[in-house]
Amino acid sequence: MRKKVAFYTLGCKLNFSETSTIARSFEKEDFDRVGFAERADIYVINTCSVTENADKRFKTIVKQAQKNNPEAFVAAVGCYAQLKPEQLAEVDGVDLVLGATEKFKITDYLNDLTKNEHGEVHSCEIEDADFYVGSYGIGDRTRAFLKVQDGCDYKCTYCTIPLARGISRSDTLENVLVNASEIASKGIKEIVLTGVNIGDYGKGEFGNKKHEHTFFELVQALDQVDGIHRLRISSIEPNLLKNETIDFVSKSDSFVPHFHIPLQSGSDEILKKMRRRYLSNLYVDRVHRIKRVMPHACIGVDVIVGFPGETDEQFLETYHFLNELDISYLHVFTYSERDNTLAAEMGNPVPKNVRAKRSKMLRGLSAKKRRAFYESQLGSTRTVLFEGENKSGYIHGFTENYVKVKAPWNPELINTLHLVELTQIDEDGLVRFEFVPEKIMA
Repeated sequence: MRKKVAFYTLGCKLNFSETSTIARSFEKEDFDRVGFAERADIYVINTCSVTENADKRFKTIVKQAQKNNPEAFVAAVGCYAQLKPEQLAEVDGVDLVLGATEKFKITDYLNDLTKNEHGEVHSCEIEDADFYVGSYGIGDRTRAFLKVQDGCDYKCTYCTIPLARGISRSDTLENVLVNASEIASKGIKEIVLTGVNIGDYGKGEFGNKKHEHTFFELVQALDQVDGIHRLRISSIEPNLLKNETIDFVSKSDSFVPHFHIPLQSGSDEILKKMRRRYLSNLYVDRVHRIKRVMPHACIGVDVIVGFPGETDEQFLETYHFLNELDISYLHVFTYSERDNTLAAEMGNPVPKNVRAKRSKMLRGLSAKKRRAFYESQLGSTRTVLFEGENKSGYIHGFTENYVKVKAPWNPELINTLHLVELTQIDEDGLVRFEFVPEKIMA
């Protein structure tokens, strides 16, 4: 009988794309992939180091796997597995822990799937993670996450990602285009470009700091790939988002008017303590540039509250900075101490109840910003790509500029593009629409 494998992914879009690549390696070894809630012979958990209480979350997922099949082989891969391999190996039920370079060769480490008495660890020194493995993952049959870059050379004081993923390195332009064409051939309508620091695209393997190609050249090349209806840039540092890229996106038929740009703080003093590579005035300039050439563009922002030493005045500086800026929504992260980071050694921690209060304030601001952005889009004609899940009798979709819409469930709409007029905001905050007649896109 063919053996069964199940996957659980924590964290970012990049992790999801890598899980898909790892899953394809199992398929080549004649495994059948099943859902994580089903009985499987091996459960693979792709971990994340960014989420708070990562170890607690991991233990819960391992217990779920053991409940599904007490005899199943359990493997941990990903960022947390690289940072704390011994800690994960000690969790009851874990048989194998693989680090940053080993995870893509997971099938090489599997013998007869007999459970180990103690978790076995294969984890390199992160300095050895100097080669690149391309990957892409397909979400709900409507979009794919295409990895173009890995690792980071930045030294932000709060971040463990360079410790978990190594130096910045990129896929070749040729391989990215091959993967993009492969995705398009499967009928996928949208590709989301992912990586750790995708604006740094072009650095080769083995620590080669020379850029073989620039991010702008990547964008230009992808725009020429046949069969891709939408290309979306997942997240890009403000100092690496150049005018040429913004202007190109504004004229592109494939790249959509949606940018996600990490800010982290609106206080220049805090940005310096974080060792970010820009100050607030550059961020304002990037937002203004986008809105000048694409007034309807959606702009998402990452922000951290409660960084060590952040005063009430500095937090309010961030709040007012974001309130006055023409952005569309926030991803709010509450700072949590991470081992082996400079920020954890800074002292002067912000009390956790204050962090929680600041987080709540910014999440409220995010809801206000999203509502205002949606209201600004009412009456406009947009293209919607419908997704594949029935959510309480409704089908959802996103416009090119990331307005989330809803309609009564109709499976014929799945993975189709339609021209619609946005008409009203529903009680749940999602947008209703009317189809524009005779304008089925694909």
